[in-house]
Amino acid sequence: MKKRVTLTFPKRSVQMPVTYRLAKDFNVAANIIRAQVAPNQIGKLVVELSGDIDALEAAMDWMRSQDISISLASREILIDEDVCVHCGLCTGVCPSEALSLEPETFKLTFVRSRCIVCEQCIPICPVQAISTNL
Repeated sequence: MKKRVTLTFPKRSVQMPVTYRLAKDFNVAANIIRAQVAPNQIGKLVVELSGDIDALEAAMDWMRSQDISISLASREILIDEDVCVHCGLCTGVCPSEALSLEPETFKLTFVRSRCIVCEQCIPICPVQAISTNL
């Protein structure tokens, strides 16, 4: 099972090796999608957790016991088809290749399952056709 979650760390916990503990103690893989972590600051980590459902629940309970708040990450990239001019600028900054141009039609294609919601495409769009749902 997979769950995409946002973890918020208190200042005192940003040094904790959370992804290591998830893998070693709970057999849960953590794919880091976005990280904002710095010493003596509140940290945020967007991760996709993979593992057995019971292991995921145990891992999330452990993180809560460490004062790490967990919220389901539900942000998604949205593309307004009526506004998009299919210029392709967003395809050049997309690290996961979720955005591409069809070679024959030169129309923008978006593969949502590949998107890591890094949001690099949003500021590059000249017509502001790309946004998030939150």
